[in-house]
Amino acid sequence: MKPNVMKERLLRGEASIGCSLMFPSIQMVEMFGALGFDWVLIDCEHGSIGINDLDALIAAAEGAGLSTVVRPESNDPVAIGRILDRGAQGLQIPHVSTADDARRAVAAARYLPQGERGLAGGTRASNYGIGFKPADFVTRSNENVLVCVQIEHREALDHLDELVKIEGVDVFFVGPTDMSLSLGHPGNFDEPVVRQALERCYAAIRAAGKVAGTSGSGALLRDFRSLGARYMYTQFQGILTEGRDRFRALLGD
Repeated sequence: MKPNVMKERLLRGEASIGCSLMFPSIQMVEMFGALGFDWVLIDCEHGSIGINDLDALIAAAEGAGLSTVVRPESNDPVAIGRILDRGAQGLQIPHVSTADDARRAVAAARYLPQGERGLAGGTRASNYGIGFKPADFVTRSNENVLVCVQIEHREALDHLDELVKIEGVDVFFVGPTDMSLSLGHPGNFDEPVVRQALERCYAAIRAAGKVAGTSGSGALLRDFRSLGARYMYTQFQGILTEGRDRFRALLGD
């Protein structure tokens, strides 16, 4: 099992930058590594990536020196277990609005005594059972896995103080787009009610001594970085758009 370099950086108090992928492309993963990102978010919630794509994508990330975080379709223990069995080093669980939601995510991601994940030899994560030592594997897996939960709904604001104190969650991801949608102003992060909600989330995460995360373009990431975000990623589509705009500017368009 490879060390989770991204998690180690976060635990040292550093920031870590990733890039998300919404369709299966080994070549894109390799490019993310060559570009110097720390990790890749493999998005199984919104994109076209399926469970059978994960082995190759995670192997490509490992070869490119990237840590791997997978966003499952939902906070489902079976789906989470299958993702981790394929060697993912982290999970970004969507739609977590209550303390119980967060506890379920932690239980699915970690083995006893920290959780309830089912143990199986013969998986990619356990080197297909070759040299498999269950006790050692369980200890290293629990230490290595990163659990990130997404705070992205109005409901989460009602449970925020309890939610951010749940043990076993490494990162609380503040989802700006879905939060703005939930508050009735999709994509308008400067709307006062949205801005106040986002700032409240970051303040609660900081007060609990936890790592805050977010996503967005360069300008948006700088803004959220100033609020305390350290786990941050962008989309390669945004990078392409910014590159296109610079190229057009060179041409005078």
